[in-house]
Amino acid sequence: MTERLYEQEAYLRECESTVTRVVDDGLVLDRTVFYALGGGQPGDRGELLLPNGSALEVLDTRKGEGADIVHLIDPRALADAGGQTLAGAGLTARIDWARRHLHMRMHTCLHLLCAVVAAPVTGGNLTDQKGRLDFDLPEAGIDKQQLTGELNRLIAADIPTSLEWISEAELAAQPELVKTMSVAPPTGAGQIRLLNIADVDLQPCGGTHVQRTGEIGRVRVAKIEKKSRLNRRISVVFDPAGV
Repeated sequence: MTERLYEQEAYLRECESTVTRVVDDGLVLDRTVFYALGGGQPGDRGELLLPNGSALEVLDTRKGEGADIVHLIDPRALADAGGQTLAGAGLTARIDWARRHLHMRMHTCLHLLCAVVAAPVTGGNLTDQKGRLDFDLPEAGIDKQQLTGELNRLIAADIPTSLEWISEAELAAQPELVKTMSVAPPTGAGQIRLLNIADVDLQPCGGTHVQRTGEIGRVRVAKIEKKSRLNRRISVVFDPAGV
């Protein structure tokens, strides 16, 4: 299995790793700082620095078999680097930090959005420029300016965030912690990771987040769409005027 260093420390930009397996579309490492696509957050990009001084570009990061994480490499570049001969090789894994940090900021912002809209979440995703959540919400007055103001108030308050771990049994006893209707927290490992935004939001999440809400920067609710009778999609973007 691949040790997910980002689960404990999202600010790590690189790490020393060993190639445990070579697959058709990339490399599996024993440990990584690369976040794998999941939970609405994109997989990381970056590079793998080989001992000979060359670098392999990581185009995306996905979950593989079991608990493996696959760092996707262009097949031609992988072949040029030696392909199967890389198994057992040591290397440095380095993420595209600027892109990852934008993901961290937006993902934490979506937790704030989840806190200010009192409705179950039916879906969502994010990029390095925007994010959106879908809510199980009937026809109701949701004001873009009001939501924008509330989000920016919580951001300006510079509230600390922290990670907590509870058992699957503890989560089962507190079903109110799960706010997503379509995606259940991963089970089977015995422990569930929670993101705690002090006195604002507490829920299971495996993504990467900033340490304080002030790090998000100003945002703006760009659009509120009616997707079905009970589904409202709220889209948020970074506000260039507030950066």
